[in-house]
Amino acid sequence: MAANNSFLSNLASTPKRFFRQELLPLLADLRLAIMLLLAIAFFSISGTVIEQGQSPAFYQFNYPEHPALFGFLTWKVIQVIGLDHVYRTWWFLSILILFGSSLTACTFTRQFPALTAARRWKFYDQPRQFQKLALSTELDAGGETLQVTSLETLTQQLQQRRYRVFQEGDKLYARKGIVGRIGPIVVHASMLMILAGAILGAMTGFVAQELVPSGDRFQVKNIVDAGPWAEPQIPKDWSVGVNRFWIDYTPTGSIDQFYSDLSVLDNEGKEVDRQTIHVNKPLRYRGVTFYQTDWAIAAAQVRLNKSPIFQLQMVQLDTGGKGRIWGTWIPTKPDLSEGVSLVAKDLQGTMFVYDNSGKLISTVRRGMGIQVNGVTLTIVDLIGSTGLQIKADPGIPLVYTGFGLLMLSVMMSYVSHSQVWALQKEGRLYVGGRTNRAQVTFEREMIDILERLEMPLAQEKAIA
Repeated sequence: MAANNSFLSNLASTPKRFFRQELLPLLADLRLAIMLLLAIAFFSISGTVIEQGQSPAFYQFNYPEHPALFGFLTWKVIQVIGLDHVYRTWWFLSILILFGSSLTACTFTRQFPALTAARRWKFYDQPRQFQKLALSTELDAGGETLQVTSLETLTQQLQQRRYRVFQEGDKLYARKGIVGRIGPIVVHASMLMILAGAILGAMTGFVAQELVPSGDRFQVKNIVDAGPWAEPQIPKDWSVGVNRFWIDYTPTGSIDQFYSDLSVLDNEGKEVDRQTIHVNKPLRYRGVTFYQTDWAIAAAQVRLNKSPIFQLQMVQLDTGGKGRIWGTWIPTKPDLSEGVSLVAKDLQGTMFVYDNSGKLISTVRRGMGIQVNGVTLTIVDLIGSTGLQIKADPGIPLVYTGFGLLMLSVMMSYVSHSQVWALQKEGRLYVGGRTNRAQVTFEREMIDILERLEMPLAQEKAIA
């Protein structure tokens, strides 16, 4: 019976032993962390270079099989591996989780023990212990011409240099820069926070695009990329109205800036927020951000003779990459037997009128009327559409906080952790110390302390 209990106990302890002796050291290995970090950097770069979240037709056109980019990168490879949505693939998220596990293992197996050891003071009670220090010396503590003949005076010298001093009888220990030991832990914590924010954003964030005519109201529906848990982030109890869209042009006729006057509306149509956005100044509401990214001509308002104003939709025409123009067909007879084509390239410039054979009839600007097919055609106005990119990423606050802590922790890590030991025994004063960085600065500091210890009292007072 005892043998069976021993066997069961060993069997139960095997997973725990494997974790502590095999898996934990492997995860905490610096080489593994470096390889994972390089992999994250490589795939992050690929996600920046290769356009994310585009349609299959986009990748088929830009990454054909013949010739393949770099000899292997085709649209099939991109879509099979998931390079069209790198940051949401299972393998990229797995790398992030594995790297986070490596940081956590390193923190608990190395950084916390190092901090604990740094906070624990240990006195040296034998002269031979000073021999293992990188910097140590032995002084005569019995001369009448010396200012320093005891640990008390050494304590004063160390305290003047912001050391925290511990003394017990004829033994002394001093340290400063303990924050330098805390810095690496904060570095790991900030990186874990960044990884958590990236994973949270990938799983719960979404990206949408909307092209909305001026004066229309819309809800976010055209989702182009979303995480598997993004549904709660998509707004359903509020909408956005485009009060007005307009473009400012330079004196040369090129676009200077385009603007959208947006209102956030609740389900009852009540305005709860209103902002005018432009490029680099988005609208943010309940964790959803609306960026001004594009524009188009949505419709033309026209009048025939003295008829009421009617609105005709304009569509973008294919120019083979030679610029953007929009066009529509305007009937000039009630039976639609005759009409003209209206073409425009912007919201302020000249519009062109063509007959059914494609011949240019006239040019016209807003508010102008022309005679075509026996009627007076007046172009009252052009209606613009605002192109909005809509994003929600709940992980951004974590990522920003993590980066802030990372910058702070890097500065903390540069603080030197310096330690000094001293022992007064048999008329001799043994002093030694070590530091984890800035060795030259520490040596100069120690030499200055030792010189003051050996300095005659009168000379010390003169310097003071």
